[in-house]
Parts: sequence; C-alpha cells; structure tokens
Amino acid sequence: MNSVSPSAVQYVGGGTDVGGGGTREATSAGEPDEVDKLKTKLMSAWNNVKYGWSVKSKTTFNKSSPVTVMGHSYLLNSEDEVERFRRAFVSRLWLTYRKEFPQLEGSTLTTDCGWGCMLRSGQMLLAQGLLVHLLPRDWSWPDAQQFTDVDFEALRPRSPSRAGGVPIPSFGYSSSRTPTTPQKTSRPGSTALNHTQKKRPESGRDRQAEPLHRRVVAWFGDEPPAPFGVHQLVELGKSSGKKAGDWYGPSVVAHILRKAVAKTSEVHNLAVYVAQDCTVYKKDVVHLCDQSLNQSKSDPEPSGPGWKSVIILVPVRLGGDSLNPSYIECVRNILRLECCIGIIGGKPKHSLFFIGCQDEQLLYLDPHYCQAVVDVTQDNFPLESFHCSSPRKMPFSRMDPSCTIGFYAKNKKDFESLCSAVCVALSSPEEKYPIFTFVEGQAQDYGLVGHSSSHPHSDSSPTPGPAHMLPQGKLSQSNNIGSSDDFVFL
Repeated sequence: MNSVSPSAVQYVGGGTDVGGGGTREATSAGEPDEVDKLKTKLMSAWNNVKYGWSVKSKTTFNKSSPVTVMGHSYLLNSEDEVERFRRAFVSRLWLTYRKEFPQLEGSTLTTDCGWGCMLRSGQMLLAQGLLVHLLPRDWSWPDAQQFTDVDFEALRPRSPSRAGGVPIPSFGYSSSRTPTTPQKTSRPGSTALNHTQKKRPESGRDRQAEPLHRRVVAWFGDEPPAPFGVHQLVELGKSSGKKAGDWYGPSVVAHILRKAVAKTSEVHNLAVYVAQDCTVYKKDVVHLCDQSLNQSKSDPEPSGPGWKSVIILVPVRLGGDSLNPSYIECVRNILRLECCIGIIGGKPKHSLFFIGCQDEQLLYLDPHYCQAVVDVTQDNFPLESFHCSSPRKMPFSRMDPSCTIGFYAKNKKDFESLCSAVCVALSSPEEKYPIFTFVEGQAQDYGLVGHSSSHPHSDSSPTPGPAHMLPQGKLSQSNNIGSSDDFVFL
C-alpha cells in the first residue's frame, strides 16, 4: 500500500488503491453466494469510510511565476489574475468515487471506492474534451465556488534547501470544509482578497450555456443508461478482460473511452483516436475524421460536415520504474498547449488527472474522495459535487511513468496546428528519443492494425528525430505485439 502525499489528504483519509484491484468478488467455486456478498459489502463499507473524509491542507501558489491550466497561463500577482485562475480551475469537471449507485452488472458492487480511480480520471479527461467540443473555449461555470485552503505567496528564487523557494507572506484563502465560506487569513503582512465574484462580459453567455454544461455532467452519471458513466465504462472494459473491482491502467482506459464515444448517439461530430506504439499515424486520423472519405458512393446526399472533431489519446511510458527526468520539460510544454486536454496518470497505483503545472509541480484533480451518488435524471440536480474548489499540486518527480496524454482538434486546420505545436513541445535537447511521434502514413503500412484496434501495442525500438515528424517508410516494421498495458520504454 502506497503512502499518501500531503497534497492528497483533502480527498483520502489514508492509503491508496491496491494493485490488481480493490474490491473483488470471491472466485472460489465452492464459496457460498452469501459469504461473497458479505465480503463485498464489508470491503465497500471500509472503502466508503476510508475515502469519505478529508483533512484540511493548504496548497501554496507562487505569485512570481505563471500557473498553467489547460493551456492558459495566469500570473497570480493581482486579484484579477487570481480570479481568472479560480474560474478556470473550478470550472473543470471533477469526477470522484461514488457510493450507493445501482449495482454493477455481474457483481454485487454499488461503489467504485478503492478500485475505480483510473476510470474516474479517464472520465475527467473525456469531460474536458466534451466541454471544449460543445462549449466556447473560454467558458467558465457562472456559479464556480470560491477557493478553499489556498495561499498565494511571492517566492524568492529556489535554493537547494527548499525546492519551492522562500515564501514572502501575502494573501490567501482558507476555510472550513464548506467551499462557499472563504475566510480572511490573519497571517502577518497578509493582504485579504475581495472574495466577491467579479462579473465579466461573457458571464451572460456562460449562463446561457448552463443547460449544455448540465447535460455533459449527466452523461457521466452513475447509472446504467449514462453513456460515459462507470456502469457503461465497466461494461466496455470486459472486452479487454477487465471487470468491476479490477485495476484499470491508463492505456486500457484510453480504449474504453474510444469505444464509449463510438457507441453513444448523444455526442455528434466527434471521434476518438488512440495512438499505437507511442505513434500518431496521421493518415489514420484523417480517415477517421474526414467524412468525405467514408461517404458511400451510393449515398445521394452527404451525411454531415466534412470533418469530425477528434480527441487524440496517446498512452506512453516515460521511464522504467520511475519518471525519466529528461521528459519533465516535455510534459510541462505539453500541458502549456491549448490543444492539450490533460493527462491521466498519477502516482503508482494512485490515479490523478493532471490539468496544469507551476514551476516544478503538477496541478491535478484527485478522484480519491467518496461522495454520495447524485441522481442526474432530476431537473436542476446539484452541480457542486462535480466541481472542486481546492487545487492540489505534486512534484513532477513523483509522477508515475505510465500515463495517457489527451489532445483535442476541432477541425482539420486545428489538427494540422496540433501536430506542429506538439512536435515543438516534444523537442528536447536533453533526450534524443521523443515521448511519442507523428508519422505521415497509416498503421497498416508498418504491419499494425488500424486506429480502431482495441489493444495498444509496443515497439521496442522507437525512432528518434528532432522534429518527431517521420516520413512514410522510416519506421521499423518489426513490431512486438504486447498486452493492453504495454508501452514503449523510453
């Protein structure tokens, strides 16, 4: 069992997910069903308690350097910038453990506490893609809560004895667990912020978008019909050999999300592409998105717009047992891209959703907090539990090397810009092997199945290149097909 970082104690009262699954059904053939049910209920009850309480812990942000959230940077040296940062962070969808939802098919489980954190992180990644797909890029939730347990300090340059620098007391937020009750700090030299939410010209438009915001949240409801709810994701995971109670890796979750989007009729004009062997095959993306190529010659009329928007998911492994420090700058550069919709990964067997960074730390949303299920079929169901008001950070060095990076492109021009911008972000003088690459051809040109494959593969010899844009025919065709959680070791 892994230790819990101080930045995670808001959500979890001790311990993390255990490898191989948290709550499992008994598999002994001779064991009575009642004993099986009792075991499941006891383990579920323990996890509900374990992940159902929180401890106040302040997160400090440096006013002297920018903080990035979903490709936008904020220099927190003024109240206006802090307010923009607050709206950007709190507006992200926060999807956590839930309890007392309808029983998962094929099990006696009514909670995902202790085993479903990677599914929840994957939900948050997909939710961010849906928000930018359906809402204006600068949309923010008009009812976003105030920050809780956050300090903003001016930090002197870092020293070997203190990685974060030496703080100069400034202003901060602190409160009880009630996120809507900010309190002034009484620290010497502190300057209290005006906590009155500022109005902005877009607020009227944001209010008009609320029904769509609410609909996106409902798609992730904890009930069987929800297209991206845990019930549907667990069902889709069965084809990858997974079941309720199992541990899901970031690569498997990427393919589950692809299947979920392909299956639903709720979301239109959107496709999901999952990279293979740390490689994005550009022609496969074009075939997936360019609807004119998929138009049957017998169809008298076009079926829709010429190009589908696309979410690109890239499962990677950034080292062996721990993160290769050479890739930290590349990860930081990727998170600064506006086309990036986040990274699912975390610490070993403890999934987190990374949405930004500041200095040497990652900014994340943590699913390890158990909340009661919300009935999203009711009109005006409460939204507060789907948004987090307490940002948390952790050092890059603690990041697990296994992760999946997400990108979004609305149209063909955006896709071409994405390729160029990501290639620049991947360039690193410290590391000759890129995190992943783009190639001009199709996967089948290199002896692989196409983008619709439900299993990623591994290639033991990634091809280096300073621009990471490889011409057709330059990639080795000798590929070792591995399990659904294999990665290229960089």
